[in-house]
Amino acid sequence: MPKQKCIICGKPLNDGIMINGRGICKNCEERIIKAESGTDFYEYYKGCIRKTIAYYMIRGVDYNWLNYPL
Repeated sequence: MPKQKCIICGKPLNDGIMINGRGICKNCEERIIKAESGTDFYEYYKGCIRKTIAYYMIRGVDYNWLNYPL
């Protein structure tokens, strides 16, 4: 099985958290926690999580009626 990579920075995942089979490294986890709402960094992290984790959580279920862009 190939080594997991961080969904934010793409570096090999040596530590950090796993959410639904996807990983976030410790450094990115700390940056996410410290990011202030409304900043470019916050929006970037939110987009990365939405594209990778949220997509796989709802995959296979028809959520088109929600009109959420992924």
